[in-house]
Amino acid sequence: MSGVLLGLLAGLFLLDVPIAVAIGLASVAAFAYQGDFPLITAVQRMYGGVDSFPLMAVPLFLYAGGLMETGGISRRIVAFADSLVGWLPGGLAAVAVASAMFFAGISGSAAADTAAVGGILVPAMISRGYAPAFSGAVQAAGGSIGVVIPPSIPMIIFGFLTGASIGRLFAGGILPGVLMGVSLIAVSALVSRRRGYGSSQAFSLGRVWHSFRDALWALGAPVVILGGILGGVFTATESAAVAVGYALVVGRFVYRELRWADVPAILVRGSITAAVILFIISAASAFSWLLAIEDIPARLSTALLRLTDDPVVLMLLVNAVLLVAGTFVETTASLILLVPVIVPLAPKLGVDLTQLGVIVVMNLAIGMLTPPLGICLIVSCTLANERVAAISRAVMPFLLVLLADLLLVSFWPPLTTWLGR
Repeated sequence: MSGVLLGLLAGLFLLDVPIAVAIGLASVAAFAYQGDFPLITAVQRMYGGVDSFPLMAVPLFLYAGGLMETGGISRRIVAFADSLVGWLPGGLAAVAVASAMFFAGISGSAAADTAAVGGILVPAMISRGYAPAFSGAVQAAGGSIGVVIPPSIPMIIFGFLTGASIGRLFAGGILPGVLMGVSLIAVSALVSRRRGYGSSQAFSLGRVWHSFRDALWALGAPVVILGGILGGVFTATESAAVAVGYALVVGRFVYRELRWADVPAILVRGSITAAVILFIISAASAFSWLLAIEDIPARLSTALLRLTDDPVVLMLLVNAVLLVAGTFVETTASLILLVPVIVPLAPKLGVDLTQLGVIVVMNLAIGMLTPPLGICLIVSCTLANERVAAISRAVMPFLLVLLADLLLVSFWPPLTTWLGR
């Protein structure tokens, strides 16, 4: 059965069949071929895969991100970031990354992060003489932080798959996300200095204070979300509902930029995106159950262990597998297909589930910057009106520094475990 399951899946991927459909068809075909289970079992497994309280956070965080973008919260976050780092060489590039870091504490989605901030800053960078490819590359790299700094939809899915504490995963992602942001700002400043991209203004404490006051309610969103989770006031799923309520109140009654007429379109967009994610999870749940029946995850884990018993080499191998998967397979599908294989290796790797979860998500975040399936890259290409090949070349310096960050997170546990404790 495993040959039918994996062979058909690979064939459907090569035919460019949508990922959820490919996984679902391969699973149903394997059920039919195996013959010991009625086909209704596939439906039951698909339904059970999304019948989960933690997964309710997925659509809720997408709604919150849409409400905040339309309600003026994103624009104020960008203005505050500009006052903090806009004085650096290539100031707008640094602002793009810093804004993405702030917005990451709200949206939980790299694509939403890239689109919300990039829609403002990519055109602004191009109009001030920044190369379109560089502008798109900076925004794509910054947007990838959206799934590392909590709240994070991939971390919610990892916690759902493994039983790891989502609160601890969120806490574990904070320092690595900040490390990624600071590294990307440094690279953007170095590249901008070499290319002669100037800063937009001198640093001013008065301007920082003024923009901070204007953005105070906007900055309150990540404080409420993360503070509530880390303080034990509410769960990650409940925090998503709080984020929706907060965004609605601030956008409609404080900033008064959100109209009631805007809400239905925001809910429709968020629901469509959530439906795609949950359809992939649903199909992959049946697929994962079949893998478990065939004991494939344990066999693959054993095969990796036969290659080496050195934890350092094994960690490098795991990172390499995840990086390749992130390049070719959508994030949610990668999590569901690979996490059952990797989790049994955690004791040999010398890591706990929190550190492993952050490592997995960072790898897949880096995969969002690489073709052919890099979602942040694709969104940035649209915003910059530039070819994928051009932005792929421009993103290389950012990619290299993110790989260095990944190695640091992989081999220095306090970066992911200290805040969780």
